[in-house]
Amino acid sequence: MKKLRLGTILLALAIVVPIPTIAAVDISVGISLPPLIVFEAPPEVIVIPDTNSVYVVPNVDVDFFFWNGWWWRPWEGRWYRSRYYNRGWVYYNNVPSFYFDVDPGWRGYYRDRNWYGHRWNYERIPSRRLQQNWKSWNNNRYWERQRTWGVQSYQPRPQPQRQELRHQRQEQYRQRPEVQRHQQQMQQQQRQPRVQQPQRQHQQPQQERQPQVRQPQRQQQPQQQQTQPRGKQRQGESQQRQPQEKPDRGDEEHRR
Repeated sequence: MKKLRLGTILLALAIVVPIPTIAAVDISVGISLPPLIVFEAPPEVIVIPDTNSVYVVPNVDVDFFFWNGWWWRPWEGRWYRSRYYNRGWVYYNNVPSFYFDVDPGWRGYYRDRNWYGHRWNYERIPSRRLQQNWKSWNNNRYWERQRTWGVQSYQPRPQPQRQELRHQRQEQYRQRPEVQRHQQQMQQQQRQPRVQQPQRQHQQPQQERQPQVRQPQRQQQPQQQQTQPRGKQRQGESQQRQPQEKPDRGDEEHRR
C-alpha cells in the first residue's frame, strides 16, 4: 500500500521534480548519469527560431531538447541523449551540433512572446505529434520555410551571421566552469591507461618463460625410467650364466 501511495503522489505532481538516481553510473567510462526528471504526462515542446528543427521543453528548469530523433540534455558539463524522454540516458562524448544554433536567451523570449522585436506565436507540440512528424518537418524545413517558427514578419538570419553566432556561442560554452572541469577529468582518464600499459607488457614474457624452464625436467624423467630396466636385464643375464660357470661336482664324478 505504501508503494502505491508513493507512486500516485509522484504522478499527481503538477510540477516536474528531478529525482537523483542511486547507482546511475556509466560502466564504460565511469561517468555518472544525470538525475531523472519525472513528468506527469509526455512533455510538450516548442520549436526554437533560427534553428533547424530544434525543439525544447519550456516548462522545466533545465535544458531539455529534442533533435534528430533523440532527446538531449546537458548536465555538469557533459551531454546525454536517449530515445525516450524519461529513461535510457547514455553519455554522449561530444557537444551536439545543434546546440550552438540555440539562442541562450530563448527563455526570456518565450516568457515575453517576443523574438527580437517580433511577436512570437509559438505553438505547443504534443509529444505524440512530434514523434509522428519530426522526420518530415526536418526534411522539408517546415518550421523555417512555411511557418517562420511562429514569429510574425520575421526573416531568417543570413548564413554568415548564423556562423558568426555559432562561433561566439561555442567560445562562451568552453568558458563555463563545469565544462572546463569535465575536460580536465577526461584528460586525466586518457592519461591513466598509457602509464599502465608498459607494466602489462613486462609481465607477459615472465609468464611465457615459466613453461620453458620446466620442459627439460620432464624430458629427464623418461631417461631414468629407461635405465632401470636395463640394469635389471643385466642382473638377469648374470644369474643365467652362473650355473654354466660353476657345474656341480656330482656331474663331474659321474662323467669320470
